[in-house]
Amino acid sequence: MTPIRQGRSRSAVRASAVCALLVTATVLTGCAEEDPNEGTNGVGRLPAAQIQSKTRAAAESAGAVRLHGSVVSGGRTYALDMRLKDDGGDGSVTTKGTTFKLLRIGEQLFVKADAEFWSHGGGQGEGGEADEAAASKLGGKYVKVPQGDPSYKKFSGFTDKAVLLDGLLTLHGTLATDGHDEQAGVRTIRVTGDKGSGGTLEVSLEGKPYPLRLERAGKAGTITFSAWEEDFSLREPERNETVDYGKQLPAS
Repeated sequence: MTPIRQGRSRSAVRASAVCALLVTATVLTGCAEEDPNEGTNGVGRLPAAQIQSKTRAAAESAGAVRLHGSVVSGGRTYALDMRLKDDGGDGSVTTKGTTFKLLRIGEQLFVKADAEFWSHGGGQGEGGEADEAAASKLGGKYVKVPQGDPSYKKFSGFTDKAVLLDGLLTLHGTLATDGHDEQAGVRTIRVTGDKGSGGTLEVSLEGKPYPLRLERAGKAGTITFSAWEEDFSLREPERNETVDYGKQLPAS
């Protein structure tokens, strides 16, 4: 029978124990360092209601923003790609396969679309020929929208930064944080309303706490926000590109 070398056995046990302690310490140290809010703007450490309040304040004070995505309203889906600032905005809206461009400079609003967009009579029935003539005249032009026209409020709402942000940046129900994420390479904190059924908002953890992505309550669309504070120019169309139809536009 081979004798057991007690000294060597005890040394091996001690070595194993030391290694285990070192591994445990390394793991614990590594976990302690993995703070998702380390080096951020700090909003990730706040309660959800405060995060929402701060992101709304940041958005409202921003000079410019781009909105891209979809909004469901009144049973209709609108695909938006708009750049907005305090004194106007421009971009495009698509709904039911039709795209029209919007441009607002101060109080002056322009709509640009093809003839089909403006055609509501289709050349059939009473007034059809007049409708076709109007559509032909307006198609492909920047049409001035009179402020007294019923469509002015609807169209201008798509170009109004304050109106859009106020309507979009609302979560419904009980607010809670729901982990960290990343949007376009930027770290975010996720805030939900009623566990997501009331909407989900991704808020930037870098720089100002701007909203970067919104999933609206009731699956009413998803919007991404970008180009915060990136100014852009608003240029009134040339005269040969513009049509002033008068006091009221044809129904479209």
